[in-house]
Amino acid sequence: MKRIIATGAGGPAGINFIMSLRIAPEKIFIAGTEADEYFVYLSPADKKYLVPKAKEAGYIEKLNEIIRREKAEFLHAQTDVEVEVVSENREKLEANVFLPSKKTVETCQDKLESAKVWIKKDVPVAKTIEVHTEKDVDKAFEELGNPIWIRARHGAGGRGSTPAYNKETAIAWINYWKSRGMNWGFIAQENLPGRNMAFHSIWKDGELVTSMARERLQYIYPHLAPSGVTGTPAVQKTIHDERVNKIATEAVLAIDPNFNGIACVDLKENKNGIPCVTEINAARMFTTSFFFSYAGKILCKDYYANIPYLYVKLAYKESIPEMPKYNILPENVYWIRHIDAPAKLVKDGKIIGEMYRW
Repeated sequence: MKRIIATGAGGPAGINFIMSLRIAPEKIFIAGTEADEYFVYLSPADKKYLVPKAKEAGYIEKLNEIIRREKAEFLHAQTDVEVEVVSENREKLEANVFLPSKKTVETCQDKLESAKVWIKKDVPVAKTIEVHTEKDVDKAFEELGNPIWIRARHGAGGRGSTPAYNKETAIAWINYWKSRGMNWGFIAQENLPGRNMAFHSIWKDGELVTSMARERLQYIYPHLAPSGVTGTPAVQKTIHDERVNKIATEAVLAIDPNFNGIACVDLKENKNGIPCVTEINAARMFTTSFFFSYAGKILCKDYYANIPYLYVKLAYKESIPEMPKYNILPENVYWIRHIDAPAKLVKDGKIIGEMYRW
């Protein structure tokens, strides 16, 4: 039996990752780690461990202690900050990982640097300006139009994001976060008014193994964020879009022609309907990875769409069957979810399957 460590195991993305492995065609032992003293209770892992935050002293040492105790062979890091720390300290870990290069992880976690790469490689991307001063804000409105999109240079979940329709709003927004000690660094990007999409993919030595795209339709509690984007969707559907597939693939290879592991690409359409890459979440799953895993089990009766399981098999250097590189699920399959409401898989207006419970 495979024995693995999954970090961030009490958060939505970690839970989705573990649930995906629960419906895999083999039993996998999962030890889940969590830095939140309350969310650790939510984890569906076989064993649960409270650990320091990733950037606190003793984090890697604690992971190694758990690895030894549980005789784990492989570790998956889920949150961005844990991916960052695990990537940088991969040689110190006493378990295997399946990650892109350190440089690739670093570039993908920097929205400004990744945008520069895509611009250079002619990959459609939102026009981007680094913002330090009021003059930078003036330049952003002059070059990007109105409104502009202000966002933190690093971080997940729509961190520090808001549309700004005037200079005063943009400056006040940045100063607000700085006053709270959040010295993230900010960028301004052109507003992308079209569809909000995501491309979930897995790679081996620069070769795309398989992928699936989806469109985000509604967010959980959108009224709580000025942008209406709160980091995780309440309603989403599968899509088949050749342009999304092509642009997302080009975006990954532009960053790293030898990409390994997970690449979750965010895209949004500009005013001309062209999908533009906004970021790549490297080495970690999207929040709702269980959507595809469960849909594949119910609709296709196979595990081709169970990207967490394929990822684990590749990490163990096991062979996987031939499968399509794109569109591994039917289109227009909906995943509808909310706080304290079990998610529903919906196709053609009907709920399909029975929600898997751990």
